[in-house]
Amino acid sequence: MAIEYEWRGEFDNTALNALHAEGFGHPVAQSDWRERLERHSLGWVCAWEDGSLIGFVNVAWDGGVHAFLLDTVVAPHRERRGVGGALVAAAAREARIAKCEWLHVDFEEHLRVFYVDACGFKETAAGLIAL
Repeated sequence: MAIEYEWRGEFDNTALNALHAEGFGHPVAQSDWRERLERHSLGWVCAWEDGSLIGFVNVAWDGGVHAFLLDTVVAPHRERRGVGGALVAAAAREARIAKCEWLHVDFEEHLRVFYVDACGFKETAAGLIAL
Protein backbone atom coordinates (compact mmCIF):
# COMPACT_ATOMS: atom_id res chain seq x y z
CA MET A 1 0.00 0.00 0.00
CA ALA A 2 1.29 3.46 -0.90
CA ILE A 3 1.83 6.10 1.74
CA GLU A 4 -0.17 9.30 1.25
CA TYR A 5 0.94 12.68 2.57
CA GLU A 6 -1.65 15.33 3.31
CA TRP A 7 -1.09 19.02 4.14
CA ARG A 8 -3.47 20.20 6.86
CA GLY A 9 -5.05 16.77 6.76
CA GLU A 10 -8.00 15.71 8.84
CA PHE A 11 -7.05 13.52 11.77
CA ASP A 12 -8.48 12.16 14.97
CA ASN A 13 -6.99 13.44 18.24
CA THR A 14 -6.97 9.89 19.61
CA ALA A 15 -4.89 8.62 16.68
CA LEU A 16 -2.41 11.50 16.90
CA ASN A 17 -2.07 11.13 20.66
CA ALA A 18 -1.39 7.40 20.20
CA LEU A 19 1.18 8.01 17.43
CA HIS A 20 2.91 10.70 19.50
CA ALA A 21 3.07 8.39 22.55
CA GLU A 22 4.38 5.48 20.49
CA GLY A 23 6.95 7.58 18.66
CA PHE A 24 8.23 9.49 21.67
CA GLY A 25 7.87 6.71 24.24
CA HIS A 26 5.53 8.30 26.74
CA PRO A 27 2.02 7.49 28.00
CA VAL A 28 -0.88 8.38 25.74
CA ALA A 29 -2.05 11.92 26.47
CA GLN A 30 -5.45 13.47 25.88
CA SER A 31 -4.18 16.53 24.00
CA ASP A 32 -6.56 18.48 21.81
CA TRP A 33 -4.23 18.60 18.82
CA ARG A 34 -6.86 20.07 16.51
CA GLU A 35 -7.39 23.14 18.72
CA ARG A 36 -3.64 23.59 19.25
CA LEU A 37 -2.78 23.33 15.57
CA GLU A 38 -5.60 25.55 14.37
CA ARG A 39 -4.46 28.19 16.85
CA HIS A 40 -0.67 28.11 16.47
CA SER A 41 0.31 26.44 13.22
CA LEU A 42 0.79 27.36 9.62
CA GLY A 43 -0.10 23.76 8.93
CA TRP A 44 0.87 20.15 9.46
CA VAL A 45 1.53 17.09 7.37
CA CYS A 46 -0.07 13.72 8.03
CA ALA A 47 1.27 10.48 6.56
CA TRP A 48 -1.33 7.76 5.99
CA GLU A 49 -0.95 4.10 5.15
CA ASP A 50 -3.99 1.91 4.68
CA GLY A 51 -6.14 4.40 6.61
CA SER A 52 -3.76 4.55 9.59
CA LEU A 53 -1.86 7.64 10.72
CA ILE A 54 1.81 6.61 10.54
CA GLY A 55 3.55 10.01 10.49
CA PHE A 56 3.07 13.63 11.43
CA VAL A 57 4.91 16.96 11.55
CA ASN A 58 3.67 20.31 12.82
CA VAL A 59 4.72 23.56 11.11
CA ALA A 60 4.40 26.37 13.64
CA TRP A 61 5.17 29.92 12.52
CA ASP A 62 5.58 33.51 13.59
CA GLY A 63 2.95 34.86 11.19
CA GLY A 64 5.71 36.17 8.94
CA VAL A 65 8.71 34.56 7.29
CA HIS A 66 9.80 32.04 9.95
CA ALA A 67 8.34 28.53 10.24
CA PHE A 68 9.35 25.92 12.78
CA LEU A 69 9.15 22.13 12.67
CA LEU A 70 7.75 20.52 15.81
CA ASP A 71 6.63 17.04 16.80
CA THR A 72 8.07 15.18 13.81
CA VAL A 73 7.07 11.59 14.47
CA VAL A 74 6.89 8.35 12.51
CA ALA A 75 5.37 5.11 13.76
CA PRO A 76 8.26 2.88 14.86
CA HIS A 77 7.29 0.12 12.42
CA ARG A 78 7.70 2.61 9.50
CA GLU A 79 10.94 4.31 10.60
CA ARG A 80 13.96 4.34 8.28
CA ARG A 81 11.81 3.99 5.17
CA GLY A 82 11.72 7.60 4.03
CA VAL A 83 8.49 8.64 5.75
CA GLY A 84 10.15 11.24 8.00
CA GLY A 85 12.07 12.77 5.11
CA ALA A 86 8.91 12.95 3.02
CA LEU A 87 7.05 14.63 5.89
CA VAL A 88 9.79 17.27 6.23
CA ALA A 89 9.96 17.80 2.45
CA ALA A 90 6.20 18.35 2.28
CA ALA A 91 6.37 20.75 5.25
CA ALA A 92 9.18 22.72 3.59
CA ARG A 93 7.31 22.89 0.29
CA GLU A 94 4.13 24.21 1.94
CA ALA A 95 6.04 26.73 4.07
CA ARG A 96 7.71 28.01 0.88
CA ILE A 97 4.30 28.32 -0.81
CA ALA A 98 3.12 30.35 2.21
CA LYS A 99 6.02 32.77 1.54
CA CYS A 100 8.09 31.71 4.54
CA GLU A 101 11.79 32.35 4.02
CA TRP A 102 13.18 30.23 6.86
CA LEU A 103 12.36 26.78 8.24
CA HIS A 104 13.84 26.16 11.68
CA VAL A 105 14.21 22.93 13.61
CA ASP A 106 15.74 22.04 16.95
CA PHE A 107 16.85 18.46 17.47
CA GLU A 108 18.72 16.20 19.82
CA GLU A 109 22.19 15.03 18.81
CA HIS A 110 21.04 11.55 17.79
CA LEU A 111 18.79 13.15 15.13
CA ARG A 112 21.59 15.15 13.46
CA VAL A 113 22.02 12.60 10.66
CA PHE A 114 18.32 12.80 9.86
CA TYR A 115 17.87 16.59 9.90
CA VAL A 116 21.25 17.72 8.57
CA ASP A 117 22.32 14.88 6.27
CA ALA A 118 18.98 13.49 5.08
CA CYS A 119 16.78 16.60 5.12
CA GLY A 120 19.35 19.26 4.24
CA PHE A 121 19.13 21.57 7.25
CA LYS A 122 22.22 23.71 7.82
CA GLU A 123 23.65 23.96 11.30
CA THR A 124 23.46 27.40 12.91
CA ALA A 125 24.21 28.91 16.28
CA ALA A 126 21.16 28.99 18.50
CA GLY A 127 20.25 29.49 22.12
CA LEU A 128 17.93 27.76 24.51
CA ILE A 129 16.68 28.42 28.02
CA ALA A 130 15.10 25.51 29.89
CA LEU A 131 11.99 26.85 31.64
